[in-house]
Amino acid sequence: MKLASIPGITSVSLRSVADTTAELLAAITRIAEHDPTLEAAAVQAAEAAHRDRAGLLAVVTHPAADPGILVGGVITASQAEELRNHLLHASTPELREVTEAKTAKGCSVLIVEPILMAGAQLQAVVTDTAPATRATMFTLHSPTGRGWLDLAGVAGRLLSTLEFTARSP
Repeated sequence: MKLASIPGITSVSLRSVADTTAELLAAITRIAEHDPTLEAAAVQAAEAAHRDRAGLLAVVTHPAADPGILVGGVITASQAEELRNHLLHASTPELREVTEAKTAKGCSVLIVEPILMAGAQLQAVVTDTAPATRATMFTLHSPTGRGWLDLAGVAGRLLSTLEFTARSP
């Protein structure tokens, strides 16, 4: 998969948990004052990214928002379809919104915004065009929720550039 370079998105290395944590903390502290909530979120994100074999971990910024953390990785199309069916037919109070859309390249996108006790989060599952055999899942998390709509807009611009690359034989 390929993503364009978007202002407000700063990727960090996924070499090791220690390197990822250090780079993520450095990127966040360049933007925000010392905030233990953001530091804890950075450590958790680094550990989760490595545990889940993420392909992308980035800090998302906007002048009117506290920084957010974006994690992305490949999932199977069948996992994406199961998730889509579950979420579209679930009647659960934990979900604020479930939306379907298409990218400019025709990829299907399912956007889910759960209700959290603190902060804000959304998940987006992007499925390759027909035949839908590949998919990616992105999670954007804002520990504070300040400027959430602006952060979600930056992440949305990134996701709209997603291209599934040609497969190797």
